[in-house]
Amino acid sequence: MFREGFKVFDIHGHMPYPFPRLYEAHEQIAEYGRERAERMRLTWDFGSAKENPAEQARPLADRWKDELDKYGIGGMNFLTGPTNDELAEQISRAPDRFTGFASHPIEGPDALTELQRAVDELGLKGYKQFGPLTPISYDDPSLRPIWAFLAERRLPVLIHFGMLGHAGGIVEHRNINPLAIFNVAREYTDIPFVIPHFGCGYFRELLHLCWSCPNVYVDTSGSNQWTRWMPYELNLEILFRKTRELIGAERIVFGTDSMGFPRGYHYRYLQDQVRVVRELRFAEEEIEAIFGNNARKLLNLPSASTISDQEERTRK
Repeated sequence: MFREGFKVFDIHGHMPYPFPRLYEAHEQIAEYGRERAERMRLTWDFGSAKENPAEQARPLADRWKDELDKYGIGGMNFLTGPTNDELAEQISRAPDRFTGFASHPIEGPDALTELQRAVDELGLKGYKQFGPLTPISYDDPSLRPIWAFLAERRLPVLIHFGMLGHAGGIVEHRNINPLAIFNVAREYTDIPFVIPHFGCGYFRELLHLCWSCPNVYVDTSGSNQWTRWMPYELNLEILFRKTRELIGAERIVFGTDSMGFPRGYHYRYLQDQVRVVRELRFAEEEIEAIFGNNARKLLNLPSASTISDQEERTRK
């Protein structure tokens, strides 16, 4: 799939975390969500087997390391965990394979203090946010100290915009559109903003944002099933082709949105995306940038070629 010596780095994984309640419980919506989830499971062959109790007892980081080894993945960045401390503790079990982002609410009174602690004491490398879960505008004056800190450190910020949750989830919110970060991205150009899932229903708006702001990156993660529900033709090939035409391969970063067990690593998403870029005849350097080296650069990690050289010297 790749040239010898190259290792994929996945920017978009998750440790289990307490996902906020999106809306009040309603049985009709819940049943609709279950039906669509089952259809998705069958379509993507998610499997329904229960976990082995012995496996459940193992540290998550150890299980994820085994998953990466199974598929030949070089490393993965986890965007969320139960808490910032717990995520950092798991990452510390394999610091050569894992990185992580802080993921506490940005509007909280202690958000800046916690972010500084997460970066300086816990070693986390960025900040994860959910647009449709953030109750204030991103250009609210109260958030300026946070943006200033992130800009000073040149830390990446990954923000989920677009539809959120399973079927029956959020489709309307003041921060659902990627353009919600426009004013901030224009002012704080030292912050790399990463928008996942090709905008998740807001691809046009994401391209507009990228056209205006050279510090905006596109994350490819997930099944991107939302493309089937657009009122015009859209698929993975079009997403990659249009994004590359506008911003080049150097601002596209690969992710899977792998979330946990028993499903494990979403290897099929990697296979599908590699197939598409090869059919589009992306250059080998572009492919390696998208599937690892762009993420490594954002996270200030050694490139895949540097890692390969170090391993070769070690063998000698």
